[in-house]
Amino acid sequence: MELLSNLLVGFETALTLQNIFYCFFGVFIGTAIGVLPGLGPIATIAMLLPATYGLPPIAALIMLAGIYYGAQYGGSTTAILVNLPGEASSVVTCLDGHEMAKQGRAGTALATAALASFFAGTVSTLVLAAFAPVLTEFALEFGPADYFSLMVLGLIGAVVLAHGSVIKAVAMIFTGLLIGMVGTDVNTGVARFAFDIPELMDRIDFVTISMGMFGFAEIIKNLEHKTDREILAAKVKGFFLSKTEFKRAAPATARGTILGSILGVLPGGGATLAAFAAYSLEKKVSKTPQEFGKGAIEGVAGPESANNAGAQTSFIPLLTLGIPSNAVMALMIGAMMIHDIQPGPMVMSSNPTLFWGLIASMWIGNLLLVILNLPLIGLWVKMLSIPYRILFPAILVFCCIGLFSTNNNTFEIYAAVVFAVLGYFFIKMKCETAPLLLGFVLGPMMEENFRRAMSISRGNFAVFVERPISLVLLLLSAGLLLLVIAPGFRKTREAAFQEED
Repeated sequence: MELLSNLLVGFETALTLQNIFYCFFGVFIGTAIGVLPGLGPIATIAMLLPATYGLPPIAALIMLAGIYYGAQYGGSTTAILVNLPGEASSVVTCLDGHEMAKQGRAGTALATAALASFFAGTVSTLVLAAFAPVLTEFALEFGPADYFSLMVLGLIGAVVLAHGSVIKAVAMIFTGLLIGMVGTDVNTGVARFAFDIPELMDRIDFVTISMGMFGFAEIIKNLEHKTDREILAAKVKGFFLSKTEFKRAAPATARGTILGSILGVLPGGGATLAAFAAYSLEKKVSKTPQEFGKGAIEGVAGPESANNAGAQTSFIPLLTLGIPSNAVMALMIGAMMIHDIQPGPMVMSSNPTLFWGLIASMWIGNLLLVILNLPLIGLWVKMLSIPYRILFPAILVFCCIGLFSTNNNTFEIYAAVVFAVLGYFFIKMKCETAPLLLGFVLGPMMEENFRRAMSISRGNFAVFVERPISLVLLLLSAGLLLLVIAPGFRKTREAAFQEED
């Protein structure tokens, strides 16, 4: 009964005219971003963060969340029609979705993707609503030592599940931690790594680093590539599934939803990992694995349900523990901080309308996405014909206006350019920048909780193993490190990322 009353509060909040508008705007932009190759939810949310300053907190979070899970829908459209994933989590959808389109079954593939995504989104939001309060109560038992150990686990998880070399991922984590140390130490009042630059005394702005690393750097990278797009829009017809196709797609959708819901919660997890894991699972359990890569409907239903489930359950550690499970959730923490909301277990008790309103908005957003995706296929396909040389100047102007508006200071623009060059360098070196952002966000929080724990224990390091929660989290961290060393896991990990590339 308590869950129902909480959801009622959430729907009362989410169903206001203002919040419905921002939910619609978020999922619409998310779908469009998912359709356009090269622009993902990370870069888009980073670019839109300054625009949220003038919005009410709940409207801002509903919009940004809609962009994230909306991009999962849009990415499948280009993957199926163009064989070009608009979003990383849609890479595996290309394998069978585009083959279905070439066979004249594009409508069936698109309908499968939309319905699987809707089912997964609905179920995973229910999981979020059911388990978030339980985890929140558990999180209230956490002390500073427990939070420090949890953040260690999160960073190690990000390393294990980061693309490419583990060594490079570790280097990116430490780079993020070092950048997070810039500014005045709140405990001693001493400026660290500020180099007598006044703007650096108050730490590097989260919007600046995220927009430089993910906005500007992505634009530079995309300008290097020219893509031939074989659009199969003319063959799109018959948005329905036959009885046989439905029987094959339904179990794959259910399995993908369960797998995505679990993997979305894990540190470093999320939509992309869930999609690849679901495709591998479907291939293993299928009685006809030889059909995969040749138009198997399970190869669309499984990954598409998994990536949407993973996208939505990744909000669980954010809302309950205040810990980001991936780069997008790190940006969401930035958005919450912009509005003076401290992420963590107190959000549900101190701001229940925001907590439950955000959850309820996901059901509304998923319904809007089904309405948007199938009837507007023609519009999304036409967007693909917009030359990137027209898109990128408009994006750059928008970014610069947003950066200037954060502090009414051109220093933010110059700093973002520096991070853009740094981000582009990392891209060329094949270093994933998401672990850097997680390190930047978690670094100051880790330092603060470490100092609190040491202050409470009077300098006794044993506090981290004497508390049961902290000990379990540290043991899990050690287990993850051992997993990385294991040759079998290393080979599986490398094979998965080679498949994605």
